[in-house]
Amino acid sequence: MTHTQPVAVIGATGHQGGSVVDALLAEGQTVRAFVRDPSSASARSLGDRGVELVVADQEDDASLDQPLRDVAALFLMTTFEGPDGTEGEARRGIRVADAAARAGVPHVVYSSVGGAERGTGIPHFESKRRVEQRLAEVVPTTLLRPTFFMENLAPQLDGAGHGELVLRMPVPGDVAIQMVAVRDIGAAAARALLDRAAVGGGAVELAGDELTMDQAAERVGAVLGRPTRYESLPVEVLGDDEDMMAMFRWFTTVPAYQADFALTRQLVPDVRDLTAWVADVTRAGAAA
Repeated sequence: MTHTQPVAVIGATGHQGGSVVDALLAEGQTVRAFVRDPSSASARSLGDRGVELVVADQEDDASLDQPLRDVAALFLMTTFEGPDGTEGEARRGIRVADAAARAGVPHVVYSSVGGAERGTGIPHFESKRRVEQRLAEVVPTTLLRPTFFMENLAPQLDGAGHGELVLRMPVPGDVAIQMVAVRDIGAAAARALLDRAAVGGGAVELAGDELTMDQAAERVGAVLGRPTRYESLPVEVLGDDEDMMAMFRWFTTVPAYQADFALTRQLVPDVRDLTAWVADVTRAGAAA
């Protein structure tokens, strides 16, 4: 179903929010994108596709209140990137939650992270958990908890090369990691935004595949048609990034992610496994 009122999207000019916009537009749903700079190339691209643009800042209550008053639902994502890190992420997310409550938004879909509710101690998991908790206190909320983004591997897929490809991450090659494509997070979010009952229980951990990194290298090599192997790096390559170090150490505490594969596929029937995602990336690179 589609709503007669617009669905608001915060983060629409980014990869994840953009995937939500794509999925909503594909369903014929009107979309209202909250942007800071409507003159940016990404914002103008949204406008050219019929998306309503409103200037809003997650740190400015006044800019949030009016555009939220007549929406059918809100998609929210938060990020810890920036000078104020996880504290800024939690502050902004809580501020949006409170604005949604003041405006009477009937339903919020929040993209958090797999494991946020399980006390991982990972700083950017814990900041998202704080946002989850505030949302649950003040507004009807559906929580999407994506696992490891397949897109994290994209910079290592050198489509122009022909020799051996080596994938590297600071995690042992025999540790299984659940993963999901950003496009499928968007599709799941759109389904939840258009049908509040789609996620039974109000929360779902999303994944389209589960592979060790050794297996992932095999899949990548099969699609690219070139020898590919995986090389495990020591976690110390992350330097003083305690947040990322905590996350990669957590990956080894199997099971770390605990996705609901059945519900993910119910929300996104054509959810991508790693092979399908690599094929998509390869095709996109050839067309560019």
